[in-house]
Amino acid sequence: MPFLLPSTVTHETALHLEKEGLLNLPALATVDCSHLNNFDSSVLTVLISWQTRLRAKHQQLLITNVPEKLRVLAGVYGILTLLGL
Repeated sequence: MPFLLPSTVTHETALHLEKEGLLNLPALATVDCSHLNNFDSSVLTVLISWQTRLRAKHQQLLITNVPEKLRVLAGVYGILTLLGL
């Protein structure tokens, strides 16, 4: 079952979300962004953190249903390839 991102991920909520994801590491193999519509660059930090933790365990992070705004933001930061977007 994929890990479903909430509709809002901002600086105020990112740390809690990151911790929640790390507590559910097996679910992070697939992260579903279908509800994500209000976010800032903090979401990228969370995704990179999760990806780093999974790679350390020789696992992959798959991000699905990526909103175009997230692709653009990842492109601005130069991490599209890093996140597999």
